[in-house]
Amino acid sequence: MLMKSGTPMSNPEQLDDSEGTPVSVKIRERLKAARHRFHSNDNIADFIEPGELEKLLDEVTVKMQGVLDAMVIDTENDHNTGDTARRVAKMYLKEVFNGRYVKGPSVTEFPNAEHLNELMIVGPITVRSACSHHFCPVIGKIWIGVMPNEHTNVIGLSKYARLAEWIMGRPQIQEEAVVQLADLIQEKTQPDGLAIVMEASHYCMAWRGVKDMDSKMINSVMRGVFLKDPNLRREFLSLIPRKS
Repeated sequence: MLMKSGTPMSNPEQLDDSEGTPVSVKIRERLKAARHRFHSNDNIADFIEPGELEKLLDEVTVKMQGVLDAMVIDTENDHNTGDTARRVAKMYLKEVFNGRYVKGPSVTEFPNAEHLNELMIVGPITVRSACSHHFCPVIGKIWIGVMPNEHTNVIGLSKYARLAEWIMGRPQIQEEAVVQLADLIQEKTQPDGLAIVMEASHYCMAWRGVKDMDSKMINSVMRGVFLKDPNLRREFLSLIPRKS
């Protein structure tokens, strides 16, 4: 349902199906029945049935219109905000938080036929997310280091970016996002070691609050030989062409 300028605000119940239950409630009930967590940085795609994402978009549109009304914005007569509720709902569900509502990208894995066992670094990969505290943008770069072994699965370079985009497309904090990405890559590749460094600007600090535009947050995850071998860890960190 597209919110038109001059159209009275719909009742959320009008967006329900024939049973009168909002689709968000149905999805939530499935999650609870399965005892599946649904925090802001969790993926819930397995609990969304075909066609429900569009219904959820309609529901979020109506509720976002309620937010605009509560902020005393005359969306009926303001040509700039007439369709803002729909645009914001679409942005959240289908763009910036898409990683919550769709299944992970398909990743083809190949055997390590040549028994490669040298350090590989992928990056910088540009990533975009949002903090779960204020829903403000988090924009930065990620570097991924992999130490394969003869049993490690090899994946295409672009797939690292696809996996990062999927994980980052959720409201979250940077520390947890990097751990989630490390868990996913480790599951897909089974390397001897995995290292991830993320450097990002947080607009909850730059756009509001102290309004410091220059501060960045840097954090890392080290697994396997990167954690045990300080020389390998130093080599990885020294090869990252990071610029502040």
